[in-house]
Amino acid sequence: MKNRLRVLRAEAGLSQGDLAGLLGVSRQTINAVETDKYDPSLPLAMRLSKIFGVPIDAIFLDDWIPPERPHG
Repeated sequence: MKNRLRVLRAEAGLSQGDLAGLLGVSRQTINAVETDKYDPSLPLAMRLSKIFGVPIDAIFLDDWIPPERPHG
């Protein structure tokens, strides 16, 4: 899932290690999320939302398009 985590983290002046420490996860986890190699759990996404003071959908960009519903 695409995300804006790297941008938000940089704007906050945090290193990957700083953010990892605040969240209680490894720096590698932060790197994996930023590089779209790992989709965080809902609790982790909620913690990120609280840290940056933005809604979850301002961090994670959902590009899923629902299938067209059949008419009838």
